[in-house]
Amino acid sequence: MNKRRKGVMSEKLKYELADELGVGDVVRRDGGYFGNVSSKDCGNLVRLAIERAERSMTGGR
Repeated sequence: MNKRRKGVMSEKLKYELADELGVGDVVRRDGGYFGNVSSKDCGNLVRLAIERAERSMTGGR
């Protein structure tokens, strides 16, 4: 029973963050697969996403 959860981040945001971290080319080369991105970089993607969400909630401060 392999149910896929709907992602919270849009694909556009995922690629923006990946580009910001310098791993966007790896993801694009692998057809959108993030499995070849290091755990450290994936953690950094999440950190950046949280920072952006917090900024948007505080009005961009």
